[in-house]
Amino acid sequence: MELKYQRIAADLRERIAGGEFAAGRHLPSEAELGGAYAASRMTVRKALEALRDEGLVGSRQGFGWFVAAPPLRQSLARLGTIEAQLADSGRRSERRVLDFAFVAAPARAAAVLGEGRVLAVRRVNVVDGVAWARVTVWCPEELAAHLSLADVERATFHELLAVELAGATQTISAGAVDAADAEVLGVPVGSPALVCERVTRSVDGDPVLVAEHVFPGHLTEFVVELTSVDSSVAPSGLRLVR
Repeated sequence: MELKYQRIAADLRERIAGGEFAAGRHLPSEAELGGAYAASRMTVRKALEALRDEGLVGSRQGFGWFVAAPPLRQSLARLGTIEAQLADSGRRSERRVLDFAFVAAPARAAAVLGEGRVLAVRRVNVVDGVAWARVTVWCPEELAAHLSLADVERATFHELLAVELAGATQTISAGAVDAADAEVLGVPVGSPALVCERVTRSVDGDPVLVAEHVFPGHLTEFVVELTSVDSSVAPSGLRLVR
């Protein structure tokens, strides 16, 4: 006779296969699933563990359960956009602009771009139907005055600015998702995230863009190629945070 946890696992398996829960999507909590299936949390957990053994779901401390999906690997070896890396990986993506406004530069943008007005664009990148990153970009008003909401919805700043770009400095740190990003990304408040700040420069060496990216920790990973075989040589760009 089929046990209750097996029936729950079978139903969840069918719902995942049917696309109700997309790859990478955060699943309802054990308590919510227990209520939906009129089962104890222990029974629900046993069902989820059975699906994890099959490779269908995964879990992380502080995050909960999610539909298993291979994380998108982002290379740190070259200057590129999220859209370009997603296209290279064959993933279907779209950009949804949440805010578009010319504002006084907030503190971090002002420290890099100078005091003054900037175009601030906040968006969410959606991959295969799942919110994958919240991105906010600040650009000096003098470089972005000609841009419209329609422009930033259809193309990246790299494509839109009449400035030749030479490189960027990207800082990656561990973080926790706040309430605003939790709502946008569909993940629990306080769940693990990778927080990336990128400062992009022109060929003249001037900073022209400051961007902040917040990635749910289970959806992406960063890759850097290390070419030195001498262990006494520290990899370029890596530093210890004390």
